[in-house]
Amino acid sequence: MNDYLLKTIKDEKQRIYLLNHYLEGFRGTVFRQTMFAEFEHLIHQKAQHGEALTAELLTDEYYKLNQKYFGTDIAIDQEIGLEWARIPHFYYDYYVYQYATGFSAATALSKQILEEGEPAVKRYIGYLSAGSSEYPIEVLKKAGVDMASPQPVEDALKVFEEKLTEMENLLG
Repeated sequence: MNDYLLKTIKDEKQRIYLLNHYLEGFRGTVFRQTMFAEFEHLIHQKAQHGEALTAELLTDEYYKLNQKYFGTDIAIDQEIGLEWARIPHFYYDYYVYQYATGFSAATALSKQILEEGEPAVKRYIGYLSAGSSEYPIEVLKKAGVDMASPQPVEDALKVFEEKLTEMENLLG
C-alpha cells in the first residue's frame, strides 16, 4: 500500500509523511527489536555464566547497547539505561527477534510481488495457504524467501536506505 501511495501521491508533504511513517516503523521493528534481542541474549549468557543480574548490571548493559545502536551522532541520556525495566518483552520467552525477521520476510515478499507480478503472487498465496502444515522457514523458502541466508535482511536494509534517500531528497 505504501509503495502504491508513494507512486500516486504527488503532494510533497504527504510523500514525506508516508516515507517517515515507513522509516519509523522500520526503525522500531527492525533496529529496536534487534537491539532488544541482543540485550536478551546478552543477559541470558550472563545468567548462564553465573553472573548476578542486578539492576545496575542490566542498566549498564542496556545503556551500552543504546550507544552501540545509535552511535555518536545522537545524544543518549544516561536514563535510557533504565528503559529495560519497563519493556514487557523481557519478562517473556525469547521471541523479539521475530519482529525483525518477520518484517524482513514481509519486505522480501512484497518486493517480489512488485517486481515479478503473478508468479510471486502465486507463491505468496501458496505461503498463506500452507498454514501450519510445515515449519515457517520452509514455507517461506517455497515462497522465495530464504531466511537461513542474510539476503532478506540485507534486501530490507536496502529498501530502508532507498526510502531514506528519497526522504532526504524531498527535504532538500
